[in-house]
Amino acid sequence: MTTAQAPIHSGFGPSSTADEVMKGVDLVGTTAIVTGGYSGIGLVTTRALAQAGAEVVVPARDLKKAESALGGLAGVKITEMDLIDASSVEAFARRFLDSGRSLPILINSAGVMASTLFRDADGHEGQFATNHLGHYRLVCALWPALVSEGARVVCVSSRGHQIAPVDFEDVDFLDREYDKWQAYGQSKTANALFARALDRRGTGHGVRAFSLHPGQIITDLARHLSKDELNGFDAFDADGRPKIDPAAGMKTVEQGAATSLWCATSPALKGLGGLYCEDCDVAGINHCEIGRKGVAEWAADDAAAERLWQLSVDWTGRTV
Repeated sequence: MTTAQAPIHSGFGPSSTADEVMKGVDLVGTTAIVTGGYSGIGLVTTRALAQAGAEVVVPARDLKKAESALGGLAGVKITEMDLIDASSVEAFARRFLDSGRSLPILINSAGVMASTLFRDADGHEGQFATNHLGHYRLVCALWPALVSEGARVVCVSSRGHQIAPVDFEDVDFLDREYDKWQAYGQSKTANALFARALDRRGTGHGVRAFSLHPGQIITDLARHLSKDELNGFDAFDADGRPKIDPAAGMKTVEQGAATSLWCATSPALKGLGGLYCEDCDVAGINHCEIGRKGVAEWAADDAAAERLWQLSVDWTGRTV
């Protein structure tokens, strides 16, 4: 296992916000795509990129919700795409490629967390299919535009990856009882491994990839959790408001979006890639302490990253 995982002392930290990270960043003439860019940290990410001058394309499964969140925001274009539908992803990518634009920034922020069991059209477990396979297909389909600009691809993982590695013997929960947190954990591990494997393939083309933990933030991502489950996370104060304690990982959406934006734009990451980041810095290795800072060894394992890549090729028929 190679471990380039070590903080680079970026000058930012847990409390840094999207505005602070983007101060002085000029993206005029740049195009970015942000999946999930119309809710939660994705919405803040979209706004920050647009305010820096980028043209931001937001693919949306729920066009009405996206229009409500983003309507009237200069520099933002909403277009239809459903991550779990392979034909929808291909159609979106084809429309983008047909526009002739390069793509220097792709932020894969969409996702689902701790849902009841559902499956895609091929029978693959839904959290893995959405959080990993959908974004894998998207990157492969957009590859010509990513290569033409030497892009950064940012994969929003989670500290939840520490729950579980990818179970390559039964990714789809066909032979084991479905557990929504195990499924979520392996999908978030897959996000980190995907960035690692993609970076290996992209480096020679100037394409670099990163994964990250944004923080513990109460957003629409938690829609599948019951009130009791949310209370179990000790995420609310006595008045029922989300606790904000960045040092403990409990952040505002503006703080949560900061690491995605830092990974996408920071000159401090030039020449680096394949790394898992948090708190607007490269993270260290976490030696099996669930819920603590750092990336689990299984999510920074090159052999596992390559195994995931081959599985993804086999299941989607796509590669870069």
